[in-house]
Amino acid sequence: MTQAMNLPVSVSVGNLESYIQSANRFPLLTEAQETALARRFRQEDDIEAARQLVLSHLRLVVSVARGYLGYGLPHADLIQEGNVGLMKAVKRYDPERGVRLVSFAIHWIKAEIHEYILRNWRLVKVATTKAQRKLFFNLRSLKQGLNTMSGEEVGAMAQQLGVKPEEVREMEMRLAGRDIAMEGGADDDDESFAPIAYLADPAEEPSEALANREIERLQDEGLKQALANLDERSRRIIERRWLAEGDSATLHELAGEYGVSAERIRQIEAKAMQKMKGMLAHAA
Repeated sequence: MTQAMNLPVSVSVGNLESYIQSANRFPLLTEAQETALARRFRQEDDIEAARQLVLSHLRLVVSVARGYLGYGLPHADLIQEGNVGLMKAVKRYDPERGVRLVSFAIHWIKAEIHEYILRNWRLVKVATTKAQRKLFFNLRSLKQGLNTMSGEEVGAMAQQLGVKPEEVREMEMRLAGRDIAMEGGADDDDESFAPIAYLADPAEEPSEALANREIERLQDEGLKQALANLDERSRRIIERRWLAEGDSATLHELAGEYGVSAERIRQIEAKAMQKMKGMLAHAA
């Protein structure tokens, strides 16, 4: 996609200022223009439409990359990696979702820059898990100055980031010692690269959360429907045995209540449970 569009995504250090000036000269698109271009690219594979989408957002990459200068890496390289993320975003952007490209692309831009930083920082196994990656980037922005943090500062930061104090201390030591090579990362081909892998908890992703709530709603409705189809005695036994908020009733307690044997209560319970399982499976 990069070569086909002949985009100015290669940034040299000597021409960085002129590149930034050029990026800022590309006009911003209105929502209508952006939607029309995105549809042309998706429906007709119009490379020129994609090119215009990328060019109009180059200034966004420059702005995002500027926020990562504290890692000691060249601004030009950060911009170049961010441009790769921008092109990936344009390739996957769906205008029918009702979200502007700038909101969609910023996650891909940051993701590509994050990967570049992690590949080039000389740390031992830095950010090998999602939690460590979150800690790595947040520690850099939250830590005040270059001095070692006190116990109180470590505790406060651990609480703020939702990690253990020892994890904060370990990451601080890694950030301070840049003399050991970092392990190589996994392949980052165009299709397998996924920002939701470490930029957000999948469980908190809006569509995933909505799906989970819908499943819970259907399960709750299915349970109510299954209970409603039991006879009164069977329903009462199931509710007392399995759905009571406090201590559940024993077979002998229910046997005394209904004047039958405990074995008979067990048989009624087993039959009711089997009937409910069948109804819930059918509803699913």
